[in-house]
Amino acid sequence: MSGFTGERVIPGEVDPDLLNEHLARYAFAARLARGKRVLDAGCGVGYGSARLAAHASQVVAVDNTEEAVRTAAGSYAAPNTAFLRGDCCALPFPDHTFDLVVAFEVIEHLQEWDRLVAESRRVLAEWGALVVSTPNRVYYGEQREAPNPFHVHEFDYPEFQAALAAHFPHVRIFLQNHTDSVVFAPADAAGVETCIETLAGVPEESHFFVAVCSARPLHGGPAFVYVPRTANVLREREHHIVLLDGWLGQARQSLDELHRCHQALEQEAAQDKEQAQQVIEGLEEENLRKTEWTKQTQAELERLKEILETLRAEFDERTRWAQQLEAERGELVANYQRLSEEEQKVRQDLQACVDQLRATEAELENRTGWARDLERQVGELSGRVSELTEALAAILRSPAYRIGKRLGLAPRWPPESA
Repeated sequence: MSGFTGERVIPGEVDPDLLNEHLARYAFAARLARGKRVLDAGCGVGYGSARLAAHASQVVAVDNTEEAVRTAAGSYAAPNTAFLRGDCCALPFPDHTFDLVVAFEVIEHLQEWDRLVAESRRVLAEWGALVVSTPNRVYYGEQREAPNPFHVHEFDYPEFQAALAAHFPHVRIFLQNHTDSVVFAPADAAGVETCIETLAGVPEESHFFVAVCSARPLHGGPAFVYVPRTANVLREREHHIVLLDGWLGQARQSLDELHRCHQALEQEAAQDKEQAQQVIEGLEEENLRKTEWTKQTQAELERLKEILETLRAEFDERTRWAQQLEAERGELVANYQRLSEEEQKVRQDLQACVDQLRATEAELENRTGWARDLERQVGELSGRVSELTEALAAILRSPAYRIGKRLGLAPRWPPESA
């Protein structure tokens, strides 16, 4: 597991007071874990899961990073403990799986923090309880200059109570504070008596809130005092002062080294300043040359601007000419389209005339054949008439006809009109 970053507490890498704040919460919950099925949601590196496993029948510990789960399983493996990777907002367990759900310093890290409370209610048995903690936003807002970068949403006392009551009908919030105490204990102490001068607490001044939530009424709930194994506060502070003295000595040595480096840098800066002055003088001469060049360039630029203006005027003139040509082209295109349409109409009319002419020619051919046939028939009839006329003339010239005519036996020719 990588070193302490401020997101997770890692035993051996944090101040004892900070570690004891977290161990105290697990000691508080361990009293409710005796013989029960426990879920440690957001278990971190597993030190609290081990505390719960000493009392519970089974502990399932869940965290959202593979690194934390791997570290916990390697450091706190036990027959009744299982470490799994999972999402506290979508717990991978059936309904009513656990008798106790523990979620310490998790809810403030979640964007969908309400899902943690809802999921805890879902996986709890009807008689089960949720023990959840969070820092007091009001207290830490007074103590910190900047917000904790790992916290998404922090709670004050009324908001925390309302958030839990939305899912659990019975909520009891304990105020966790780190207070000084004086312990009298023989080397072979067999029991403990406590004398707490006062139990009064102000929610707004509390360090942390630890809530016990359930679907059924909660019984009892006395104050709980946790005395850590390393409870000699003065000895710890003296040891811490020794460490600070060592750190201060190292800091002084570092300061002396920095002072020597500073003197060396000042000497180097003086040399650099002299060199810089020489460079500046050279740059000033170069600047004068560049100024003269700039003036010449400016004059050339003015000349080019005049040329550019002339080109722009010519460009504008050609643009207008091009626009005029474009208008004429549009007109020609329109005329072309109109003539094309008229041509198409003429072609259609011409095609109709051609079709009509062809039909007339066919009819003319038919009538010509008919006329020729009539002419042939007329010729034949004319020949026949000529033959009959000659025959009639011959008959009329015959003696028999004349005799018959005289006798009144032959018809008269030509016949008399009626």
